[in-house]
Amino acid sequence: MTDFIVAIPARFASTRLPGKPLSLIGGKTMIQHVAERALAAGAKQVVIATDDERILRALDIQAVQVVMTSIHHQSGTDRLAECAERLAWTDGQIVVNLQGDEPFAPTAGIRQVAELLSASASPMATLSRPIADEHEFNDPNAVKVVRSMDGSALYFSRAPIPWPRDDARAFSTLAQRHIGIYAYRAAFLKQFSRLPASSLERCEALEQLRALENGFSIAVAESLAAFPVGVDTPEDLERANLHWLNMQTGTSA
Repeated sequence: MTDFIVAIPARFASTRLPGKPLSLIGGKTMIQHVAERALAAGAKQVVIATDDERILRALDIQAVQVVMTSIHHQSGTDRLAECAERLAWTDGQIVVNLQGDEPFAPTAGIRQVAELLSASASPMATLSRPIADEHEFNDPNAVKVVRSMDGSALYFSRAPIPWPRDDARAFSTLAQRHIGIYAYRAAFLKQFSRLPASSLERCEALEQLRALENGFSIAVAESLAAFPVGVDTPEDLERANLHWLNMQTGTSA
């Protein structure tokens, strides 16, 4: 089994859902759900990277380390890069960036992205899933990815890609939705955070485009497990609580 660390960026402030990491799902904070998923996936170390002591005080898992990071970071990746420096992770250490708003992230998916990076020459890896329907294909909040024949990312976009030129009424059967889970080697994580934001990254508001614009490859594989949609809004939180209740009663996977 691939040896990996899971690092979870957790920012207290959120425009659409203030205090999101401490939102309750089934009576348990969201950040605790995420940390438990990381532990269940077999990570050798689970680290919460946060800038707010309320998150530190709320966590009740001895096996999880909380690192208080700078309040000035622009992204979760920058927060994890600080952890890589402070915790002295070795250059080749595989680090999985699991978002703090993914309380139902499948353990198989967490392991898969780590194993994908381990088997790849790329410094960074991520996952995707087939697009389900036309609405999702055209939704700018559903990030799309197209890959080369060897599985490397060609481009990520909020636009519907690849575009079916000969039948614009139908979404492409080749379309893949990007899943926002990443694995990096620690040396690249630190290098990536030092790169300035690129023009395509600013245009699409997609941080991973910084790697492509700077000539770094990103390995992409189709996830073997479905990733439920993360929690960004109060409505998402309601759905998450319903999903959790259904899981307890056996009416949902």
